[in-house]
Amino acid sequence: MAGYILRRLLRAVPVLLGVSILVFLILHLTPGNPALIVAGPDAPPEVVRDVERALGLDQPFYVQYGRYLGRIVRGDFGRSIRSREPVLERLTTTFPVTLTLAVVGALWTTAVSVPLGIVAAYHRNSVLDLTTIFIVLTGSAMPVFALGLIFLWVFAVNLRWFPLAGYAPLTTLDGWRHIVLPAVTVSSGTIALLARLTRSSMLEVLNQDFVRTARAKGVREFLVVVRHAFRNALLPVITVVGLQFGFLLSGAVVTESIFSLPGMGRLLVQAILARDFPIVQGAVLLAAVTFVLTNLLVDVVYGLADPRIRYE
Repeated sequence: MAGYILRRLLRAVPVLLGVSILVFLILHLTPGNPALIVAGPDAPPEVVRDVERALGLDQPFYVQYGRYLGRIVRGDFGRSIRSREPVLERLTTTFPVTLTLAVVGALWTTAVSVPLGIVAAYHRNSVLDLTTIFIVLTGSAMPVFALGLIFLWVFAVNLRWFPLAGYAPLTTLDGWRHIVLPAVTVSSGTIALLARLTRSSMLEVLNQDFVRTARAKGVREFLVVVRHAFRNALLPVITVVGLQFGFLLSGAVVTESIFSLPGMGRLLVQAILARDFPIVQGAVLLAAVTFVLTNLLVDVVYGLADPRIRYE
């Protein structure tokens, strides 16, 4: 297992290198001069050139990227062009908020969609099955920004069950009250997908011979569904949960703006609008690292869910 994890981590290096080159190239080709933003729109050309030299923007692309990569290897993500704060410091203060939102959203997605998928498959083509499909499809068809605004209007403004905006650590009750609405909002699109996948995977397994054999032996129906059927239908569900975690991270960009959460997604939007390239590069690279590690975790969980899987 340790050797497999080490090999996967080594294979992730070229992926992260490719992400860093792609992001650096896109930002390099993006219209707009960061030096002009720092110097001010009315700054004379000589002042703008001085700022470009100070930021290293007057160097060729490969020189800029080489310097950037060298700093990354040393753990230095550079400084924000606008605030001159260390990028790593900004990311370490905002990323936990985004990660918390994504993890709570993933747990909510799994807790809701998997039971719904099992129930819908067990009662196939019944009223309960059709009602479940209708509800999850309606929720997934609603745009995230619209659903978030509706939640705010109903549960925060009128009912006042949850705070309107802000963030607090989950170690307090107030922290959970702040994260409920954003987590439900960001997971709305993934619930339908996971519920339908669970349903189809369960339908396929419930028709297998070993399930009929278990029933013939008099095994309780609950154990047949949970222990025999669901366990064998679990692998596709685990795969989608891991992939959707990346979607939850990207969905946090919109959700954090709606609920005024001080997360990395909101920081990324502000950095893009301000042409703050070091912040954008650091945030995208950190998101890529998180996605790679999540996929590695999913592969490890495969072995725990199905002992027949061997790592080579």
